[in-house]
Amino acid sequence: MYDLLVVGAGPYGLSIASHAAGAGLRLRVLGRPMASWRDHMPRGMYLKSEPWASNLSDPDGRWRLDTYCAGQGVEARHGQPIPLEMFASYGQWFARNAVPEVDERTVTRVAPVAGGFEAVTEDGETVRARTVALAVGVLPFVEIPAALRALGPGLVSHSSHHSDLDRFRDRDVTVIGGGQAALETAALLAERGSRVRVLARAEQLNWNEVPPPWERSWWRSARAPHSGLGCGWRNWFYSERPNLFRRLPEPTRARIAATALGPAGAWWVRDRVESAVEIVLGQEVMQARELGGGGSGVRLDTVTRSGERRSLETEHVIAATGFRATCDRLGLLDPQLGSGLGTLGDGSPAVGRHFESSYPGLFLAGLVTASGFGPAMRFVHGATFTAETLVRGVRRRLRAEARAGGAVVPGPRRRVGVRSAG
Repeated sequence: MYDLLVVGAGPYGLSIASHAAGAGLRLRVLGRPMASWRDHMPRGMYLKSEPWASNLSDPDGRWRLDTYCAGQGVEARHGQPIPLEMFASYGQWFARNAVPEVDERTVTRVAPVAGGFEAVTEDGETVRARTVALAVGVLPFVEIPAALRALGPGLVSHSSHHSDLDRFRDRDVTVIGGGQAALETAALLAERGSRVRVLARAEQLNWNEVPPPWERSWWRSARAPHSGLGCGWRNWFYSERPNLFRRLPEPTRARIAATALGPAGAWWVRDRVESAVEIVLGQEVMQARELGGGGSGVRLDTVTRSGERRSLETEHVIAATGFRATCDRLGLLDPQLGSGLGTLGDGSPAVGRHFESSYPGLFLAGLVTASGFGPAMRFVHGATFTAETLVRGVRRRLRAEARAGGAVVPGPRRRVGVRSAG
């Protein structure tokens, strides 16, 4: 039986695995490295966060994004977005060097057994471990507005369902949402020859400004310090002090998790949108109906804040409407696990200070912990704090079980990487 099973091999899962290996834990990692980045984001997208805030985490800090980029002949510079394909390749490089071998099979079920947990893979094999770290990313939590859910995938899809937008060339597409996913998807569609519009509830779009230079006068830095989530003391708190964020009252945490760093487009996509995309603001979809037969299109009935009703017709709708991380969407958990998890007011699972759920030995990571540890958990930057803290929690749990059962907890190993950084 393994000490820890990591389910998921995105930035959080790989970072946790690297720290667990460094701590000497007997480890198994299941999942396709960087799967959502490789399979669920269109070619041509860029990483919105700064390169220095987008590192996966290993105990010695050897396998950084800038190190990988340098090996590819590219300088990772502040204020210069990194292509998504390069970030996905970086994650695969990290997996090869900073993590023990990754089993790329998908886990279909996690259930409790005597002494720990049992995971079932897609081909029916079972893997047992004393503890589990669930790092399943965002895909289980896709959110599509209720008005659109009755239509099939030929007419309505989520922005995370596409790795290739070429199928929409010369077609009329409506993108719903006002955040980066919506705006960058719309820009890419227009550049591929689609007739595209953005439909959003907001009365105006928000755009992030060009980040200030890394080297600034001391007083400018003091007024608005850089952080992994942007400039300013509030963002610095969210980014650098998740442990203190967790001490805020639950209603405050839930409100901040839902509203902080709200929908906004990156500065570098603004011209691409405003010059080529129709923008329809202040309208919410109330009803969506299929036009004719054979999936020829969709009629969207909308309403403005003043109650004015309008309609438009389009061939396909892409909902760039984010994700909702609630317990009931953790479908791979056996009912005995899922139904027994403690929840917060927004439906997300409650986690302790080491990311342990209310079920002893089951740890959670990533977006699903944002209401507990703050907005940083929505971004790659949160992986470092999570990996360090969660692995401490796993070792604490194993020590408690060892005291009860007389087992020996492994000690830390000094080195994790198995290849040179070149």
